[in-house]
Amino acid sequence: MSKPILAMLNNKRIAVVMPAYNAAKTLQATVGQLPDLVDVKILVDDHSADETVDLAHRLGLKTVIHNRNRGYGGAQKTCYQEALATGVDIVVMVHPDYQYNPSLVTAIASMIAYDVYDVVIGSRIIGGAGALAGGMPAYKYVANRILTAFQNVLLNTKLSEFHTGLRGFSREVLLSLPLLENSDDFVFDNQMLAQAIFWGFSIGEVSCPTRYAKDASCISFKRSVRYGFGVLSTSFRYVLQKKGLGKFDIFNPEGRTLEP
Repeated sequence: MSKPILAMLNNKRIAVVMPAYNAAKTLQATVGQLPDLVDVKILVDDHSADETVDLAHRLGLKTVIHNRNRGYGGAQKTCYQEALATGVDIVVMVHPDYQYNPSLVTAIASMIAYDVYDVVIGSRIIGGAGALAGGMPAYKYVANRILTAFQNVLLNTKLSEFHTGLRGFSREVLLSLPLLENSDDFVFDNQMLAQAIFWGFSIGEVSCPTRYAKDASCISFKRSVRYGFGVLSTSFRYVLQKKGLGKFDIFNPEGRTLEP
């Protein structure tokens, strides 16, 4: 007789959170590939103008609706708060635009469940046919490599990618980081990783195939440039805080954290 699924992941309860904005075209495909080991599935709708909410209800997702658009980072803050409130041990964020492979939740959650890493991210750079072959725009790929190299030097890390949206966290990580001090915009992702490094949490990576499709979300060039400057700002603040030359809310041990 096969072992229960929960036993295979060290009896840890797992939540998948999905920050959504106009994701009706891809949501069902995303949810359909989530592994059975997921205990809680949460969608936070950031004031979509399409049928995202109705579809989420039909799919049986725990659905939280913002009454105004709070931004990608703002949606994530709600995602993690809602997940923690359910008492889960591991939270994996999956974009509902089907850009990342939902089946990788198993690999990500397993590495956290067995205390291999505190944080696990899905890298589009390592393994596979490569990000460009998967449809990543050339300018995004070049910017990704340059910014990642820059941050590896300043933050003293060796990650293959800092800019993926597929990522999992232990409960301890989510309760420890001052996430409420972070931006409500796209740079939230980068700030969160920098915080995890600042607080000494271990970070692992799994290979994630790149999948840019016509229905997948893609921020504009202008927003990408703004994100790039946000990454640079986060990196410099990290260094200044580490050297005691500055104090910043996102690296403040007494900063605002999520509630358990």
